[in-house]
Amino acid sequence: MNIRLPWGFCRGGLKAVMNNLTQRTITGGILGLLITAAVCWNAYSFIFLMLVIDLLSLGEFYRLFHNAGLSPRKSSGLILSTSTLLTCFLVMSRICGPKILIINIPAAFGIFISELFRQGKNPFHNLAFTFLGILCITIPLCFFIGIAFFPAESGIYHSRIVVGYFFLLWASDSGAYFIGKAFGTHALFRRISPKKTWEGSLGGAVCALFVAYILSRYAAIPDATAWMIMALIIVVMGTFGDLIKSMMKRSLNLKDSGTILPGHGGMLDRFDTLLGSAPFVFCYLIL
Repeated sequence: MNIRLPWGFCRGGLKAVMNNLTQRTITGGILGLLITAAVCWNAYSFIFLMLVIDLLSLGEFYRLFHNAGLSPRKSSGLILSTSTLLTCFLVMSRICGPKILIINIPAAFGIFISELFRQGKNPFHNLAFTFLGILCITIPLCFFIGIAFFPAESGIYHSRIVVGYFFLLWASDSGAYFIGKAFGTHALFRRISPKKTWEGSLGGAVCALFVAYILSRYAAIPDATAWMIMALIIVVMGTFGDLIKSMMKRSLNLKDSGTILPGHGGMLDRFDTLLGSAPFVFCYLIL
């Protein structure tokens, strides 16, 4: 049976799609300019950017699970997260020696001690989700800081690598979004993310590889092969990062992790690809 939709409905639906696309484009453009400026200015603006991404994402993570009836220790988690990122930066930039990382041990153990005095229900559930946020968000960003200062013994900040990395992320995400919208028919992982398709993922991979080739002509660190492999790692592991975030939202019956970025959702929605891929790119560069 053929069903004809009223023209007003079609026009309204098209208008909503266009408004969302416009909103998404404006937000993405502003965010891209801010990130590029922070990365290119100097190492201190870069670590400030990492702290902003980390604290907003981690706060969003804790809020989501708090709303689900759990009680992750937000303040304690944010303090440990800040300490971890800053000490990682100080070591990678060679401002301080690795002994400064010891600060994080009492900071982490202090969260356990504080839980003793809170007398809350399910204390180990609270502890588990407090540290899970740090494991899923802060630790990947520490690996990303390592990429920015690769090789580790140099202590030199390479803004070109970081900018190139973000360009690969954006090419992969944008390619997957637009090609998936236009040609996507085969679901990649229907149970977790019905709208993500194989066509979109392959489109994102092609766009990322193309950008990797362009970067290899203008950013000699690392070489062309390394850029290509980095692009593939970002596409594959970033997709898994996206799916894991989708699994989290589905378990909480949520569409988006937040509303801080109009057209994109929350911080976790925007930076899940970075968090999923950074540890593996770092391992590749080291190996």
